[in-house]
Order: sequence, then C-alpha cells, then structure tokens
Amino acid sequence: METRSNHILVGAITLLLLALVAAFLVWIVRFGDGATKEYDIFFAQSVGGLAQGTGVTFAGVPSGQVLKVELWEKDPDFVRVRIAVSEETPILQGTTATIQSISFTAPPNIQLDGAVKDAPPISELGPEGVPVIPTKPGALGEILNSAPLVIERLATLTDRLTLLLSDQNQESITGILRNTDNLTGSLAKSAPGLEALIAESEITIRNAGETAAKLSAVADNANALLDNNGQPLARDLGKTLQAAEQSMIALNTVLEDVRPGMQRLGTKTLPEVDQLVEDMQALTKSLTSVTERLDQGGAGSLISAPALPDYEPGK
Repeated sequence: METRSNHILVGAITLLLLALVAAFLVWIVRFGDGATKEYDIFFAQSVGGLAQGTGVTFAGVPSGQVLKVELWEKDPDFVRVRIAVSEETPILQGTTATIQSISFTAPPNIQLDGAVKDAPPISELGPEGVPVIPTKPGALGEILNSAPLVIERLATLTDRLTLLLSDQNQESITGILRNTDNLTGSLAKSAPGLEALIAESEITIRNAGETAAKLSAVADNANALLDNNGQPLARDLGKTLQAAEQSMIALNTVLEDVRPGMQRLGTKTLPEVDQLVEDMQALTKSLTSVTERLDQGGAGSLISAPALPDYEPGK
C-alpha cells in the first residue's frame, strides 16, 4: 500500500513537470511566431549565467530572449548582449536593463524597466546597427561591485578589534572593571551617609523654596506699595520741583533788579562812606583836643594862648 502511494506521488510530479515544459514550449513557439525587435545591451560587469536563450522580461512580464552573448571586439571591457523582444514591448526612452537573479541557485535573466510614459521609443542605432538599451547595476551586481569595499572594511574592522583586544588592552579593561567594582563597594558602604546627605539636601532645598516664596511675597508687597504710594509721591515730587524751578526764576529776576544798585553801591556810595568816616575821625580828634584843653585850662584856655613858664637863671 505504501509503495503504491509513492508511485502515485512520483507520477503526479512527473506529469506536473511535463505540463510546465509543454507550457514553456508553447510560449517559445508563440514568441517565435510574433514580430520581434533586436536590441544591444553593453554590460561593464560580469554576466555569468547569461547564455543564448536566457529569458528577457519587462517589469516581470516575459517579453523576449537572449540571442547572443560575447565580448565586444571594440572594447573588451564590455560584454555585448543581443536580445530580441516582442514588437509590443514598450522599449521607450528611460528604459534600462539589469541582470536579475531570483536566487543564488536559479539562473539569471535580463530585466527591463523604467520606461517613461508618452516618451519616444529607443530607435537610435548603436555601433552594431541596432538600438542600444542602457544598463544600470542590479541588486546582485551592486553587491558584487561593492564586495571589495565591504571586504576591505571588514579587514579594517578585524584589525581594529585585534588591537582593541590585545593583551595590554585586556589588562587595562580588567583594571577598569576592578576599579569599578571597588568604587561600587565604596558607594555601597557610603550609602547611609549619602542618604543622610540627600535628606539634608532635601531639607535645604525645601527651606530655599520657602525663602524664595517669602522673597516673592516681599517683592509683591513692594510692588503693591509702589503702585499705591509711588504715583502720588511722584506727583508731589514733580510739583515740588516745579515750585523750586519757579522760585529760582523769581530769585534770578530779583538778582537782575538788584545788580545795578549793587554796582552803584560799590562804585559811588562806598567811597563816600569812607570819606565820611575819615571826616568823622578828624572831627573826633578835634573834639578830643578841645576837651583836653577845657580840662586843663578851663574855658579861658580856648580863647587865650597858653602861659609860658617862669625863667630862672642858672637853670
């Protein structure tokens, strides 16, 4: 019974493969019956896996096949691939060709895409007598092209890791870990003191907050005082300054009026006063002399000459 089941499974798989081959042959026959156009593609990269008969797809839709794969005689750096696609395939300006691989085990094919809507078709003949479809690197091609750079960077990274993990650096890392362990132990031992310090800091911060609130209240009171009393005081001060200014103006006016009298006092009155004082001093001296004569000789001394002294011989 088990052997019969295996035979049925093998038969089913065989029929499925035959059906796929038949469908592929029908597609090839239908493709050969329709009109085709030939194009050249010049690849500046490896085209390993491409061969005559390799499929060509446009946006994933089977559209043709590879006719020829060869090195270009005019420039061996390029590989010329001649393809034939159905006439209905829109090979328009902007179309590019890439080598695509579904997996590493499946053979690659040529993928066409990127046609711009309403653009003219690619019709300009190339160096080999047919139009040329430009290329762009495919995913696999980009990986292969960037492989040397990736390998170089991996080598550099390996060298740096080797230097980083040298014996000397390992000893330094071990010392850092040991110091970190010691620091952790010291912090664990100092935990009670740190908790007390944190508690004191919290109290200090709370007190600072209360002080800040009080200062804010004082500032608010000061602002209120200035708002309530500051404006009247400023008005009174302005009035006082205005009155002082008016007083200064009046004083200047008085000084201007007094200045001529002061000038006359200095130039005329004072000299006359000085002369009067001198005359009074002379009169005082004369009166003093008269008074002395009255005291000494009486009233007659004022109208007669003074008596001469008696003459005595021998003296």
